[in-house]
Amino acid sequence: MSNLPIQTKRLCIRRFTPADGTDFSEILTDPEVCFYEPFETFTHQAALIEAEKLAEDGSFYAVELMSERKLIGKLYLKDLEFFGAHELGYTFHRKYWGKGYAAEAASALAAYAFDTLGVRRITAEVDVRNQRSIRLLQRLGMRREGTFLKSAAFKTDAQGEPVWSDYHTYALLREEYRK
Repeated sequence: MSNLPIQTKRLCIRRFTPADGTDFSEILTDPEVCFYEPFETFTHQAALIEAEKLAEDGSFYAVELMSERKLIGKLYLKDLEFFGAHELGYTFHRKYWGKGYAAEAASALAAYAFDTLGVRRITAEVDVRNQRSIRLLQRLGMRREGTFLKSAAFKTDAQGEPVWSDYHTYALLREEYRK
């Protein structure tokens, strides 16, 4: 896609490369980072393979902290193929939480989506327990559109039974973003 990489004051948002595997492993092997994700914690080797896969998938973006030349996060912007709607997602290294990097990166990607790609609507789903992520979506100007009770079970309990989670759906329209 055009206009990549995207540079902000502190970050470079670009396509993944297989060389991102080691840094990406630090993110995906952390159980706290993966707690709300729709996947289990990765092994180091599986994370290396995942970086290679994401390098081939146009829906994923690497977030590099320019001052350290280090991958600190992953963004996801998936065309839902539904009237110009795209879904936003993100995962960041725990060491870099609370420093505004996720908001800076997601905001830049939203601007790219609306201004360059011509996206009409961005949505995001978030586990209702994930208050950190909810605050981030609100900072991005997204509004909650609904709550889906026991809508997904990505994890299982000790007995192998599904653990059902409730999710909020947030959205932002292009005209809301421009205001």
